[in-house]
Amino acid sequence: MPELPEVEALKDFLTEHLVGREIVRVLPVAISVLKTYDPPLAALEGREVTAVHRHGKFLDLSTDGGPHFVTHLARAGWLQWKDRLPDGPPRPGKSPLAMRVALETGEGFDLTEAGTQKRLAVYVVRDAGEVPGVARLGPDPLAADFDERRFAKLLEGERRQLKGALRDQSLIAGIGNAYSDEILHAARMSPFKLAASLTAEETHRLYEALRTTLTEAVERSRGVAAGRLKAEKKSGLRVHGRTGQACPVCGDTIREVSFSDSSLQYCPTCQTGGKPLADRRLSKFLK
Repeated sequence: MPELPEVEALKDFLTEHLVGREIVRVLPVAISVLKTYDPPLAALEGREVTAVHRHGKFLDLSTDGGPHFVTHLARAGWLQWKDRLPDGPPRPGKSPLAMRVALETGEGFDLTEAGTQKRLAVYVVRDAGEVPGVARLGPDPLAADFDERRFAKLLEGERRQLKGALRDQSLIAGIGNAYSDEILHAARMSPFKLAASLTAEETHRLYEALRTTLTEAVERSRGVAAGRLKAEKKSGLRVHGRTGQACPVCGDTIREVSFSDSSLQYCPTCQTGGKPLADRRLSKFLK
């Protein structure tokens, strides 16, 4: 799933390639991807893109005097830039193509989604705040005003485990499964430690790990073409998706806990005092 660093890089890429250009056609291929009907898709056509914003994991294209095109790429969605779009309209079928946006220059982009669980979403709205997922977002962890004091306040009384708290978009916007693993590894903390149990020193350590991990990931992605961002993300991960490999910090074997629809990775030596976490959902979790 694209998370804050990749969506930030896509925002920068699209700012360079879209702003000042006119949208001439928006072609839905998978009708289920469109979550709104007023304004219609056609309201975007003939409009100039004036800015590209990021809200958590949402991309927001604003147009001159017109609506916003807001998309969430979900777990298996992606944006594919085309210097020259194919001639003729796309054909519905088994292709992963969900929507095509064409510019007056002949360039444009496709929104695609692999797999059978179709969660990619597009909203055409008068204001990005009309999108429910945007409206409920917590603060952006890379914002200038997201300081350690604000972070500590968010965790006060938070009875959830750190892994779940970091992934909650209404608590902190933009962090998903991969970067929550990376942040917790950098902070040397168990994913199942209760957020409210952190000491002041642990809160400081987690805050520093969060800011550093995300900032470095954004810097690695900056200037990378849209088509290469997935590979760039994977190459920069230390523990996530690396079950069975050696931890780059201590050399211990990276382990995994699997759930019904996701998994997490961690290093026992770095994060849990050398003890493996039980790999079942209803275990008595280590703290």
